[in-house]
Amino acid sequence: MSLQEYAKKRDFQKTAEPDASLAPPKKGSHRFVIQKHAASRLHYDFRLEMNGTLKSWAVPKGLPYAKGEKHLAVHVEDHPVAYIDFEGTIPKGQYGGGTVMVWDQGTFESILTENPEKELAGGKLHFILTGQKLKGEWYLVRLRDGDEWLMIKGGEDMKPLSRKLDDTSVLSGKNMKELSQGDRVWQSKETSTAHVPAKKKAARAAKAAPLPKFVEPMKARLATSAPHGEWAYEIKFDGWRALALKGGSQTRLLSRNEKDIGAKFPEIMESVAALGAQDAVIDGEIVALDEKGRSSFQLLQAYDIGEERPQIFYYVFDLLQLNGHDLRGFPLSKRKAELEKLMVDPSGVIRFSATLGTDATPLLEQARKLGLEGLIGKKADSLYESGHRSGAWIKLKLVREQEFIIGGYTEPSGTRKHFGALLVGFHKNGKLTYASKVGTGFSTKLLGSLHKTFQKIASLDCPFVNLPEKRASKWGQTITASEMTRCHWIEPVMVCQIKFSEWTRDEHLRQPVFIGLRDDKNASEVIREKAD
Repeated sequence: MSLQEYAKKRDFQKTAEPDASLAPPKKGSHRFVIQKHAASRLHYDFRLEMNGTLKSWAVPKGLPYAKGEKHLAVHVEDHPVAYIDFEGTIPKGQYGGGTVMVWDQGTFESILTENPEKELAGGKLHFILTGQKLKGEWYLVRLRDGDEWLMIKGGEDMKPLSRKLDDTSVLSGKNMKELSQGDRVWQSKETSTAHVPAKKKAARAAKAAPLPKFVEPMKARLATSAPHGEWAYEIKFDGWRALALKGGSQTRLLSRNEKDIGAKFPEIMESVAALGAQDAVIDGEIVALDEKGRSSFQLLQAYDIGEERPQIFYYVFDLLQLNGHDLRGFPLSKRKAELEKLMVDPSGVIRFSATLGTDATPLLEQARKLGLEGLIGKKADSLYESGHRSGAWIKLKLVREQEFIIGGYTEPSGTRKHFGALLVGFHKNGKLTYASKVGTGFSTKLLGSLHKTFQKIASLDCPFVNLPEKRASKWGQTITASEMTRCHWIEPVMVCQIKFSEWTRDEHLRQPVFIGLRDDKNASEVIREKAD
């Protein structure tokens, strides 16, 4: 951590500010301070104590209170730890001149890692604040490797503070007017009239428009071969299906089960907000790409639990509403044409999923060579049938994968910690049916994270209607009465993605591998996928 920039802007012969010497790191010391700062523009300075300095951001609108709400945060120079208690007035004409209030103080905790410095260096920090005014979850996410970040509210909504509390110091109990009349003055040698950079003007101002309502996505049927007729084929992505809603300057990003996932993917939210439309509803897939440019659900899962930060993209393939017009009754070709015209995204985060061709056979062979998951086929004149699996869209898979419900887990063995294998199943005739043990595909961090979650939804009762099984199979996936004594059960609410080689005759899986959790799907919808 360096304070050279901080020292460069100040003459310590003239100012009472703390000097730029590094404070000795205090193990486990994760304090924060928010200072209300009436400089050339009123803003809030958000500072996190890390390794002997205060990492700092200027937040023009202060921290957001509503879940998913995002505010611009401009990264500025590190400050000394002693700055955490500064309150007073910096003379006009000096760097940051104006009144400074200690608006809130407390501690912060990184949710995903014990090393917040490393996570922050990767461009994202998910944290909990425990202050005198603020309590709850927030995110800091860097935009395109610059000094501009987003401060996003995670977790639950927080009730906004009263006007009086917003104008009261947690250090002295004074308001901004009282502090401006005090005699504590800090000076610096460098003047600035732009301590907080103005937000860049949008290329096209968005007209006021209501935010569109959620539309349940259209679904595709599993097929074993390409059907006859006029069909158009696209890449089948291995990610999270998501609807992007835009209304004026408002945006939302919703999963297929209507969960708000905008806070996880602020780069997509920013790109949607910049689109040249008054309002729009866009259907697409959020993906993480590997080094060969292929979508990888495992990389997306790693990103979600804070292990890695791969490149994130939003591949869009359908347009349901545009500028007040419902397009679902138009044929696919018309919707795709309108979507392609809309996709002018300088950031490159949003990408148009083009039609590859109309002959599935050579396209599948090419997809196999590239290591892709498969193709999605759509009737060329198909309408958008919200929430339906009519057969107008199909899935041609090259890899066998599907969702399963986690109903329990086995005891660990050998050197493995936390648990040995997951016990997964699917709904059959409305009842949860056991399908397989899944013991591979986990990182050490994921094992611990899953086990911690399991403790919160533990159950004494086995949720599978077909357990125990009478005899063991040669594939080793059965659970007999004696094996059930070594099993732990949970409420069947968690959905995961499993890759496998084939189904056995007794509806078990061969060579199952855990791919990731599916927060975007409800357990009640999980059945065994069968081709028509």
